[in-house]
Amino acid sequence: MRDDRLVEMRVFQALVATGGFGAAANALGVSQPFVSQTIQRLEARLGTKLLHRTTRGHRLTEEGERYLDAARRVIDAVEAAEADWQRSEAQVEGLLRVSAPIAFGLDRITPLMPDYLRRHPNVSLDLRLTDDVENLIDDRIDVAVRMGKPTDSSLMHRRLCGLQRIVVATPELVARFGTPERPADLARLPCVAWDGSREHLNRWKFVEDGEVVTFHAESRFRSNQGMSLYQMCLGGFGVMRIAEHLARPAIADGRLVQLLPDHHAVDDTEIYALFLPDRRMAPRIRSFVDFMVEAFRAPDWEAVGRGAEPEP
Repeated sequence: MRDDRLVEMRVFQALVATGGFGAAANALGVSQPFVSQTIQRLEARLGTKLLHRTTRGHRLTEEGERYLDAARRVIDAVEAAEADWQRSEAQVEGLLRVSAPIAFGLDRITPLMPDYLRRHPNVSLDLRLTDDVENLIDDRIDVAVRMGKPTDSSLMHRRLCGLQRIVVATPELVARFGTPERPADLARLPCVAWDGSREHLNRWKFVEDGEVVTFHAESRFRSNQGMSLYQMCLGGFGVMRIAEHLARPAIADGRLVQLLPDHHAVDDTEIYALFLPDRRMAPRIRSFVDFMVEAFRAPDWEAVGRGAEPEP
């Protein structure tokens, strides 16, 4: 429904300020008939006269004085709101809600947040760590960091980095059960396994004799939480197929060893930042996505995997 009340207020205020219909029209960049017709519609809608018209000009009625005061307050409030909005659009400020997987969020995103918040002192950050796929609208999420290629075409996304999964165990566990030479040999080693909606991650792919083979990991210990499985693996309870960001540093310092590296099947898992489409993205959202893209441009676990020292 069209609402011309603010236009009427602006026209009325200009008429009073300039002292005439022609002058008001020039000030507003409209025609004189437009000003006259707008005032007539305004008075008709209010059911009262706002102006006493004479051959010498016009003067405000008592109702006109009251309406002018109200109109000024409304126009001032609108202009103040727009000024605040324009300032906020130019500044990185406000509450930013981010969702991320638990293990990756704890290990890789949380350590970056002090730097981000120092750069943007007017931003407040709400970091939600969950392995559930949250709805950005329903759950009021500004940015969701997710593993896997985006499937929701209604969301915008930017790639952060690739991520491989590798099979690892503690040196002590390998010493007890022996080093597997081929994927089938994993059957003689204890494993840790995912539960619930992540059960598909228990099917580990390898390459053997040029073909992809699958080993189905089973375990006495199952969990729906990756950090729990990681701690059990570090504790020497079982073999785990684990994301590089956790595995590579632990391999570098001797806590874990990679199993079957010659049979490794390339994993196409990637990590993305997802956000709602918006022609004018809020500066706080843009700043966070840009920050994350830059932070993961050269992931330090890749340097560790090549034998280099991770950056501090």
